[in-house]
Amino acid sequence: MAQPRRLTLAAAFCLMAAPAFAQGPVTTGPRAGVSEQALSAGIARMAAHRAAYRLDLGEARNSGIASVRGAMVFDVADACEGWATRQRMTMTVTDRDGQEIETVSDYATYEAKDNSRLRFSLTQTTQGAVSQRVSGEAELNPDGSGTIRYAEPAGKEEALPAGTLLPMRHTVLAVETARTGRRLLTSPLFDGTSDEGPQDTTTIISAWSPAAAQPRFPLMADQASGRMRIAFFERGAGGNGASQPEYEVGLRYFENGVADEIIMDFGEFSVSGQVLELAALPAGC
Repeated sequence: MAQPRRLTLAAAFCLMAAPAFAQGPVTTGPRAGVSEQALSAGIARMAAHRAAYRLDLGEARNSGIASVRGAMVFDVADACEGWATRQRMTMTVTDRDGQEIETVSDYATYEAKDNSRLRFSLTQTTQGAVSQRVSGEAELNPDGSGTIRYAEPAGKEEALPAGTLLPMRHTVLAVETARTGRRLLTSPLFDGTSDEGPQDTTTIISAWSPAAAQPRFPLMADQASGRMRIAFFERGAGGNGASQPEYEVGLRYFENGVADEIIMDFGEFSVSGQVLELAALPAGC
């Protein structure tokens, strides 16, 4: 069973209907058509929090996979000039012959709020043995171009194209795009989960929904929300209408960046995640 490329919650979005493509303009770049005032307000709305999710099999699609079980814990801490995030995930995939493959990953970042820098580290084990290590730092110019310098693999460098977004900036822009009624966001995205550099992304956004009268958790109170779906393409292939995404990820985002539902679609199968615990973390400023 092939293991999918690592996914991060900051780049996760829920499944939407294709007609959304016709409901708004394409937006790209570090601000993606969002005003400086709206961007600042969106950054201020992001809530420091810890969310714990249960992971289960969504669809198997004749892949031979019988079950998926797992858990994911995602932390977002406000570190004044940036966000510190950590995502820990355990997932066990069982095929129809009863063979199990367990993958455990620990992914951490520090991202400057002005989209200028990302420090990243990922360690992934498969069946108890380290299968991937990635770490390093990316530095971006105001137009989103820049350079990735990897510590692991040592000495490797990759260029970032103009318009590149980092994970939390992408979250902010997706939410602000939804709030303005637009339905499409496209941009290169770099999250530090692979030594292959950035990927092209296309995000489809649903209509923005008002706050629920009886939210499941206090952090969801008075928070409008929207369902989104993001497709990840090999760099340079995203603009080709005939190309297929490497994978797709979806979720429902609330205005403060909290997500309660996740779908990770790897093609042969999908994994669904439901939040079980959600709590605010103390602000660092």
